[in-house]
Amino acid sequence: MEMKIGVIKGDGIGPEIVDEAMKVLDKVAEVYGHSLSYTQLLMGGASIDVNGVPLTDETLEAAKASDAVLMGSIGGDAKTSPWYQLEPSKRPEAGLLQLRKGLNLFANLRPAVLYEELKGACPLKEEIADRGFDMMIMRELTGGLYFGKRSTREEDGVLVARDELTYSETEIRRIAKRGFDIAMKRKKKVTSVDKANVLDSSRLWRKIVEEVAADYPEVALEHMLVDNCAMQLVKDPAQFDVILTENMFGDILSDEASMVTGSIGMLASASLNDTKFGLYEPSGGSAPDIAGKGIANPIATILSAAMMLRYSFDLDREADAVEKAVGMVLKDGYRTIDIMSEGKKQIGTKEMGDRICTYIGK
Repeated sequence: MEMKIGVIKGDGIGPEIVDEAMKVLDKVAEVYGHSLSYTQLLMGGASIDVNGVPLTDETLEAAKASDAVLMGSIGGDAKTSPWYQLEPSKRPEAGLLQLRKGLNLFANLRPAVLYEELKGACPLKEEIADRGFDMMIMRELTGGLYFGKRSTREEDGVLVARDELTYSETEIRRIAKRGFDIAMKRKKKVTSVDKANVLDSSRLWRKIVEEVAADYPEVALEHMLVDNCAMQLVKDPAQFDVILTENMFGDILSDEASMVTGSIGMLASASLNDTKFGLYEPSGGSAPDIAGKGIANPIATILSAAMMLRYSFDLDREADAVEKAVGMVLKDGYRTIDIMSEGKKQIGTKEMGDRICTYIGK
C-alpha cells in the first residue's frame, strides 16, 4: 500500500516524538512491504515564527491532500512565549481548532489502556488495577454545547448567561456509525453515554443510537447516564470497550479515563472525518521545559501512528504489530523518565523508538 502522510511536527517536544513515530512507520513499511511519503507541514508556534499565523491556507490544503496527518504537540509556555502576546485567534492552539474545522474532524478517539507493566502507576485500588482495562472514548467533536449559540446580557438588572445545546439527527447518526465501526474492530461492545433522564438532546441521542445499533447485530449496546459512567470509570473500568458520547460529556470522561492509566505520555488520540482521513496526535502537551533534552516519551505518538494504520489505512495487522512491540519493550523493563520505576532501565526518546522498531514483525 502507498500511504501519503502529512506531518506536523509542532512545537516543544513535538519534533522529537514525531521523529520516533516516523521511524516506527518506516520500519512497518519495510517489514510489511508498504511505501510511505511524507509532506512536512507547519502549524502552531512553528508556523507563527515563519508565517505570522498558526495555520495557513496552503497548509490546510496540503493536509486535505494527504491520506492522514501525523501531528506532534502544539504550543509553548503561555507565561513566557511571545506567541501568547498575540490576540487569541493568532495563538498556536487556534491553528489546531482551525485545522479540525477545516478538515471536518467530528469524531475524536481517545484510547485508555492500562498496560500490565505499568499497573503500579494506576491511582485506583490494586484489585481494580489488577483486572486491567482497554477502552476507547468516542467523542463527538463539532456539535453540542461547545458550538451552540451563546450570550451574556443584562435582563431586569441581572446578568444572564445562556449556552445552547443542540444536536441534529445527522450529527448523532454519523458519530454513532463511527463508534460501532470502531467496536467491530475491538470487543464489539458500545456503551452510549447520555443524560436522557433530563435532556431532550440526550433522548434524541439515545433514539438515533438505537437505530444505528440495529445495523450492527454483532455489537452489544448498553446505555448509561453520564453521572453513573463517571463513577463506573473509577469503580470498574474493565467493563468498558467503546464509550460513545457527545462533546461535553466526552471532554470530561476522556480526561477521567486518561487519568486512571497513570501516565499521559502513553495516551494516543485520533480525530476522524466521514472518510478514512484522520488526524493523529498524542494527548499530552508540548512540554517546552524538557524540549531538546532527549527525554520525552514518544510512545503516545507511536501509538497514535498505530491508530493511523488501523483506522485510515485498515492495516490491522501492522497496527497490532506496533502495539505489541510497545508492550514487549515495556515488558523488557525499558522506561522513559516519566514512567520510570524502581528496578527498571531508563532510556531516552531515540532509544525508545529504536527498541520499539526492533520488535516490529516479531
